[in-house]
Amino acid sequence: MNKVITILLLTLVFSFAVNAQTVARATTVPATTAEKPKRQIFRANKGQITQVQTMLKGKSMYGGEASGKLDDATRASIKTFQNGNGLKETGTLNRATLEKMGIELTDKQKLMPVSPNSYASADSTKRSSAGVKNTAGMEPKSISTGSADVKSKRVIFRATKDQIMEAQKILKAKSMYNGEETGKLDDATRDSLKKFQEANGVKVTGTLNQVTLEKLGIELTDKQKTDSAESTK
Repeated sequence: MNKVITILLLTLVFSFAVNAQTVARATTVPATTAEKPKRQIFRANKGQITQVQTMLKGKSMYGGEASGKLDDATRASIKTFQNGNGLKETGTLNRATLEKMGIELTDKQKLMPVSPNSYASADSTKRSSAGVKNTAGMEPKSISTGSADVKSKRVIFRATKDQIMEAQKILKAKSMYNGEETGKLDDATRDSLKKFQEANGVKVTGTLNQVTLEKLGIELTDKQKTDSAESTK
C-alpha cells in the first residue's frame, strides 16, 4: 500500500514539474530585434515656402502668389534659382537651397546634415580610357589619337569685362539695371540678366552666355567664336 502511495506522489510531482516548465516557456518574452532608425526627410514648412516665393518674386523669377504651397510654378522657379547658384535642379526646398536663399532653418532642420546630392555635379569625376582627368565644370569631347579615344576638355564660355560693361549699359537703357557699368557680374547684374532672359525667351540663368550676348546684340570675341565652332563639331 505504501508503495502505491509513493508511486502516486512521485507521479504528481513529475506532472507538476513538467507543467511548470511548459508555462515558463510560454511566458518567456522573445527577444526583439533592434529596429533600424528611420531616415529623416528634410521638409520646408509653410512659412519658409512663403518666404521663398516672396524672395523669388522680388527677383522676377516667380509670378505667382506667396501661398506657402510648393506647387508646380514654385518648383519651376526654384529650379531656375538652383541652376544659377550651383545647386542640383530638384525643384525642392532642401537645406542647401534654403541656406543659399538666406532662409532661416528650424532647430530640427539644423540637426539634419546637408545632402551632397544637393549640389550640381561636376564632370571632374569622368575619366577617359587613357586616364585623362577633367577640370570641374568642363565636359569631355572625344578626339582621335590613332590608338585610343582620349576625351579633351570643352572650354567654358566666359564673357569679357567689356562685354559685361556693354550688357550693363544696354540693360540700363532698358530700365532693367540701375547700377554702374563696372564690368563685374555682380548680383544686381545677374538679376537684371534674368529679367532680360525671361522677357526674351532665353533660359533664365543670370549668366552672360553666348545666347544672351547675341540676344543683346553684343559682338563675340574671335576666341568665343572659335570655341563655339569647335563645340559644335
